[in-house]
Amino acid sequence: MKYNDLIVEKNTRPSRKGRGISAGQGKTAGRGTKGQKARTGHSKMPAGFMGGQRAIMQAVPKLKGFKSFHAKAEVVYTDRLNELSGKVDNYTLAEASLISSPFVKVKVISRGELTAKIELETQFASASAVAMIKKAGGAFKKVAILKKPAKKAE
Repeated sequence: MKYNDLIVEKNTRPSRKGRGISAGQGKTAGRGTKGQKARTGHSKMPAGFMGGQRAIMQAVPKLKGFKSFHAKAEVVYTDRLNELSGKVDNYTLAEASLISSPFVKVKVISRGELTAKIELETQFASASAVAMIKKAGGAFKKVAILKKPAKKAE
C-alpha cells in the first residue's frame, strides 16, 4: 500500500450554527448583530438591492446612444471610375485601390463628371450616380455582398 492510495475521508463534522455558546458559532451564528443581513431570508434579495432605496442599476449613469456593429459601406465616387472601363465589380475596385477589400459593401456616389462607359456591379449606388452611369452609356446592376472564401484546415 502506498501513501497516495490511502482513502482518506474528512474527519470534521459539519458545523451546527446557532446551537449554543459552546458550539463556537452560537448566539448570532456568525451573522453579527441586528440588521437586514442578520435576519432570516436575507439571501432572497434581488441582485442590485440596496436596502430599500433605488437599486444600483438605477443609480449608475448610462451612456447616451448606442454602438452599431453594422459595417458601413465604403464610398466610391463616380469621377474616380473614369480610370476604369468595361465590367467594374468589387474585385476591379479593390485592384484599383478604390476600396480596401473585394469583400466589403460598396456604395457609388456621384461627384464630378463620368465619361467612361462602364458596367457597374456593386451593392449600392445613389440615384444620381446610376443616372450618370446610364448617361455615359453604361449600366448598373445591384449584386450581393461577396463572401470570403472559407479557409481550408491543414
